[in-house]
Amino acid sequence: MRRGFAPPKEESLGRKPSWLKMQIPGGENYLRLKALVEREKLHTVCQSATCPNIGECWSAGTLTIMILGNLCTRRCAFCDVPTGAPGGVMDMGEPLRVARSLAELGLAHAVVTGVDRDDLADGGAGIWARTIREIKAHCPRLTLEALTGDFGGNHAAQDQVFAERPHVFSHNLETVERLTSEVRSAARYGRSLEILCRAAKAALLVKSGLQLGLGESEEEILAALGDLRAAGVEIVTLGQYLRPSPEHHRVARWVPPEEFAALREKALAMGFRLVDAGPLVRSSYHAERHVLGR
Repeated sequence: MRRGFAPPKEESLGRKPSWLKMQIPGGENYLRLKALVEREKLHTVCQSATCPNIGECWSAGTLTIMILGNLCTRRCAFCDVPTGAPGGVMDMGEPLRVARSLAELGLAHAVVTGVDRDDLADGGAGIWARTIREIKAHCPRLTLEALTGDFGGNHAAQDQVFAERPHVFSHNLETVERLTSEVRSAARYGRSLEILCRAAKAALLVKSGLQLGLGESEEEILAALGDLRAAGVEIVTLGQYLRPSPEHHRVARWVPPEEFAALREKALAMGFRLVDAGPLVRSSYHAERHVLGR
C-alpha cells in the first residue's frame, strides 16, 4: 500500500465515462519512437507515468522525454513513475543522447521532464542545465519546455536551470493547497508557487498544471488558479486525474467536459495567456500549441 493517501474506494463512480476513451497505441510513428527510445536507452514520462495519451502522441510523432533516470525519490500518490533510492547515480551521457534523439525526430517543439532526485545535492540541476545546453546546440530551431520539480527549494539549483533559458519553464502545482500533503510526496504548496514566481521574475514564460477529480472543490480550484496567476504563471493546464492502479489515490469524481470548459473561461478571465482544459489534458499534451499556437 502506498503511503499518505486515501484508501482505494472507487466503486461508486462506476465505469469511466465515454469522454475518457483513449487511442490504442500503434502505427508507423509509434513504432519508430518506441525503437528510438529503446535504442538510446531513454526514459519517457509517457511510459513511466502510464500516460493515457501515449497512443495519440506517439502516433503523431511527439513524446515527452524524462531525464535523471527512471527512479524517483518521491512517492506521490497520483504518480506511476517507479520510486526508490538511486543512491546518487547519474548518467552523464544522458544529456547528449537526449539532444541527438530530438534532432533525429526533427520536432519543432519538445518537452523534457525529470524525476525528483532528492539524493543529489543540487536535485539534478546540473544535469538539467547540461541537457538544455545540448538540446540548444543540436536543435537550434526547436523550442523547449523544461518541466521540472522544485529542487527541494534550493534557489542556487533553480537558478542553474533558469540561466539556460528554456523557452518555457514549467512546474506543476498538481492539486489544491488542502490536498497537497495527501497527494504530493515531500512537496509544499508554497514552495511550488515560489519556484514559479522566481522563474517569472527571471523573465521566463512560465507554465503550470492542476489535476482535477482528487476531491477538491471549485472554490479551491479557483483559489489555486488565482495563486498561480499571482505567481506570474501565464499558461495553465487542467485535466482529469486518472488512477494508475488500485494502490494509488482514488478518483473522487469524473469531471465532465462542460465543467472544464467553464473553468477555462474563468481562468482566462483571471489573465492567463493560455488555458488548456479538458478530461484528457496533461501538462505536456499538445504542448507545442502552447508555444507555437498550432
